[in-house]
This record gives sequence, structure tokens and C-alpha cells, in this order.
Amino acid sequence: MSDLLGWLTTLPAPLLYGVLALAALAENLFPPLPADTVIALGAFVAARGAGTAAGVWAATMVGNIGGAMLMFGLGRRYGLPWLRRRFPALMPEGTTDQLTERFARQGMLAVVVSRFLPGVRAIVPPLAGAMGLGAMRSAVAMTVASGAWYGLVCIIAFRAGANADAVLSRIASNQRTLGIAAGVLVIVAAGVLWWRRGRHRR
Repeated sequence: MSDLLGWLTTLPAPLLYGVLALAALAENLFPPLPADTVIALGAFVAARGAGTAAGVWAATMVGNIGGAMLMFGLGRRYGLPWLRRRFPALMPEGTTDQLTERFARQGMLAVVVSRFLPGVRAIVPPLAGAMGLGAMRSAVAMTVASGAWYGLVCIIAFRAGANADAVLSRIASNQRTLGIAAGVLVIVAAGVLWWRRGRHRR
């Protein structure tokens, strides 16, 4: 981490923004990439004088939504079987089956919520495309989720002191909290839908 932080500090603001945009884009193609770490450190560096919070957030959003819609387009063009063959690590069968069912029941709410879940959010764009969800609605839903998360990352980094480790620790803690909250929201939404369907049958 110290090597990455040292390298980021050598970059002028335009290049720093470019690196953050590429990291956010690549996260959608290679989920193991620690994009949150790169972006958090980049925001931390920017706060020390190499850029602005708005610049970091905008660069991250351009990369993140660009990568998400690229994967959405692949899903729409080639379908779920092709995605599973081409990206077996990204599209595990059990997880995609669960998300497919959730998307069918909850629509755009499931897209928003799932983008907050670590280990799942990279699956959301190609799966939404493969299921034929609307491109504009999906883009808006993913923008809402990514905008909220990366806005939080930028705020934490820009308000931090001199300790980058503390920044990463707080971001990891907040991601766990958001993941739990998103999971609870999914359960509540599923319960409401089940109750409404039962009431409609009666």
C-alpha cells in the first residue's frame, strides 16, 4: 500500500484523475481489483493538494459507470450463457441464479441494493443486461448506488488526517455496514412483496 500511495503522490491532478477513472472502470471487468483502495488513496492524495473532492468523485463516476455500462452491453448482446462461459469467476452460477430471481421480483430496487454488496456488485451490470432490463433505468440505478458509495469514500478521505491506514479502515467498516443494510433492505422488500402477493390472492 505504501508503494501505491507513494506513486499516486507523484502524479499531477489530471493523471491522478485518469488513474482513478481507470481503476473504477476496471473494477467492473476484474472484480478482484481493489478499486476502493486505489480510489480511497487517490482521494487522500488529492486532499493533500493534488486535486479536489469533486474531481476525484467525477473521475471515479465516469470510470465506474462507463465500465458498468460496457458490461451491461455485453450482457444484453450475448446473454447469460455466454457470460458464464466467458467470465466464469465473475458469474458463478449460484450467485447469478439468486440475483436473477431477485431482479425478476424487485426490478430496479434490486439493482441499486446489489451494487452495495461486496463480491456481488460486479455481477449486477452484465446480469441486468442479460435479463433485458432497460439501459437508461439500469444506468440511473447504478449511478445512484455508485454515486452514494464513492461520495462517502471521497468524504472520508478528504476529512481524514495524515494516516492513510485509518482512511482504508473506515472505508472497509462503512462498506460492511452498507452491505448489512442492503441485505436487510432486500429481506424487507422481499417480505413486503410476499405479503402483497398473499393479500392479492386472498
